Amino acid sequence: MGNCVFCEKIKNEDLPTDGVCVWFTPLNPVVKGHLLVVPVKHVKDFSESWEVSMATMATASVIAKKMKNVNLITSKGELATQSIKHLHIHLVPRRRNDKLKLPWSSPN
Repeated sequence: MGNCVFCEKIKNEDLPTDGVCVWFTPLNPVVKGHLLVVPVKHVKDFSESWEVSMATMATASVIAKKMKNVNLITSKGELATQSIKHLHIHLVPRRRNDKLKLPWSSPN
């Protein structure tokens, strides 16, 4: 897909893969261990192809089994904070007192 930063990364870098997805640390990880899981096939978001979305979720699930506490986050559309128009799932490991606050986090 023209000018897609993830498609370029997939094409030009040697990334871990299961043949369906790749995974890597984002440019600005929010905590140690933050990963992006990205399908090799370009789809703009999770609603474009249920087959690709489910395969991406399956890969994320396998990776997340190694994490004790983790947020799994994906977005659709600019107002939902999607900045790259290529489906991707954030796996964000959580640790006690990591100070990461999500919009729906309790104030404690």
